Parts: sequence; C-alpha cells; structure tokens
Amino acid sequence: MTALEEASRKLAEMIRKASRVLAFTGAGISTESGISDYRSQGGVWQRFQPVTLQDFLASEEKRREYWRQKKELYAQLELARPNEGHVALAELARMGKLFGVVTQNIDELHQMAGMGDAEVLELHGTNRKTVCLDCGAHTDWRETYRRLLEGEEILRCRKCGGLLKPATISFGQTLDPEVLRKAEAWASSCNLFLAVGSTLVVEPAASLPALARQRGARFALINLSETPFDDFADLVIRAQAGSVLAKTVEMLRHPMV
Repeated sequence: MTALEEASRKLAEMIRKASRVLAFTGAGISTESGISDYRSQGGVWQRFQPVTLQDFLASEEKRREYWRQKKELYAQLELARPNEGHVALAELARMGKLFGVVTQNIDELHQMAGMGDAEVLELHGTNRKTVCLDCGAHTDWRETYRRLLEGEEILRCRKCGGLLKPATISFGQTLDPEVLRKAEAWASSCNLFLAVGSTLVVEPAASLPALARQRGARFALINLSETPFDDFADLVIRAQAGSVLAKTVEMLRHPMV
C-alpha cells in the first residue's frame, strides 16, 4: 500500500465512523485549480500590494490599483474549474457523510462542483458577484470583467453611480457576523472536522478547529505545509488535497479488504 493509499484509508475510516463531517477549506485546495494564493512564487500577490477597504474608499489611485489586481485575478477565475478535491467533497455530501463546507476561498468552486449554496459558508464572500456600495445592487462578475477588459479603470454602478466592488471581505473589513456565527455553530455540532488546504493562521476562522475539538470532534488535516494545529490533530496528511480526497472517496465506495 502506498503512502497516499494508507493516508486515504485512515481518513476514510474516520469519515465512515463519523455522523456529521464538516470540511474547512483554504487556498490550498484552489491552487490546484490555478487560483493564486498569497504565498505562491511569482503569483499575483507577490506583484501587488493588497488594498484595504479604507484605502479603496479614500483614494482614487488605490481604487485603480485594486481593479488592476482584480483584472488579473478574474483572468484566473475565468479559466478555473473544480478539481478532484472539490468534486470529492461534493461527492461526500451526496453520500450523506459531509453536511457542509466552511471556506476561506472566494471562487465558488465548491458550488461549481455540485455543493448547494446552503451547504457552503463563504467566510470571505465571493469574487463571482459585484456589489454597489451605495445602492446594494448585485451584478455578475463576468459583466465586471468585461468592463475592465474594455478599459474601465474604476467601476461605478450603472444604476446610481456608486462605487462597485466584488462581494468579498477586503483587507481591513470585518467578517459578516451572521456568517461567522453560523460557522461556529457548524463547528460546534460536527463530530469530524476536516481541514483542507489551510495553514490555519488567519483569525477568526482559525479558531474553528479548536472549537470543534473542544466539543469532542475528531480532527483531520490535509495540507502541504506545517500548521500550528499539527500536534492537535488526530490525523495529519502532507499531500495534494485533490489526490487524497479522491482516493478517500474511492475507498469509502470500495473498502479495501
């Protein structure tokens, strides 16, 4: 049995014994679909300085810089498709093993893989919708991207003239308290917390595995690099999330004798 098969076997056994599995996903699952994270060598975030919400609201030049960043990220989003990790989590939900996903990602790849909107909590919002900060009108991201490609540098609402911004939580902006409250409730009610592709250092989201553990849940962790929770976990897997999760689902369907 290979190391991947052994790790997947252990994870499949934990899932098989659990009745309420919650997945928590970070950038590591989306990088496998071509979405840049903050640490990728040569990635978007090494070439741009993140713009805070306060700077976006106060400075025309910062707004211009913000939309330059988004134009590059939209190019990735246009090409991104769910990978085998997203598909495997959606399959676990269809199998009745996974009741929800709490994600730090803003790409909606979980929904594209087949998860329902009610099964996914987006802590940091979504890049696939644009919102007017004045009237609250929402538009699809493809319309926003088209306007950027046509040369607009600072986007304003076609209805009221207010500033447009992707429906994401920006640097300097607090999380939606209702979304965070629901995430904490989900973490408190699960009996297996599965962290996938997250370094578990960004608060308050990083407190969720500790909350689940305090309520008696087992804790499995899939990530390529070390996290502060490694010694805290029942199972740590150092591998690509997609490969592990796909193999895990296969083993749940066809247990090895």
